[in-house]
Amino acid sequence: MLSNQSPQYIWAANTVFILIWHVLVWFFCVRANASFFDPSKPIYRIRKWEVEGSFYTKKLRIKKWKDKLPQYIAKNGFSKKHMKNLSEMEPAYIRKFISETCRGEWDHLMCCTYFFIAFWINSLCYAVLFSCIVIFCNLPFIAIQRYNRLRLLRLYKKLNLKS
Repeated sequence: MLSNQSPQYIWAANTVFILIWHVLVWFFCVRANASFFDPSKPIYRIRKWEVEGSFYTKKLRIKKWKDKLPQYIAKNGFSKKHMKNLSEMEPAYIRKFISETCRGEWDHLMCCTYFFIAFWINSLCYAVLFSCIVIFCNLPFIAIQRYNRLRLLRLYKKLNLKS
């Protein structure tokens, strides 16, 4: 589709398509029912290779860079900055926060599916290039969501044991 165009046109077109794709995914994500983001679903479950979070802390060194990335917080959304004192936290609040990490992970995973569009509209070289850009830009956010969910799940279990 774009193979006969100039490199500048290909870059501009892909930039626009990527933005449109991200907005469409976001639009669905914010309107989807909360049950769609149930942390017990297979896509959101904790994996063995995550080693209860040490993969993120030891291999990715996530604590050094996670707070440097921007975060989207919807109106009345969840932010770590608004977390109360541990003794004041309700398990229901933590459970909702866990679900929101699933929502964020799903959003970034679906943004990565732009590669289908990239391979449909571009030559192989550009398709690989734009797919890599989109995937590598979203992977850090997916890692943050999974890391935060692991921490929140531990906190949730701790609070439930106290009640």
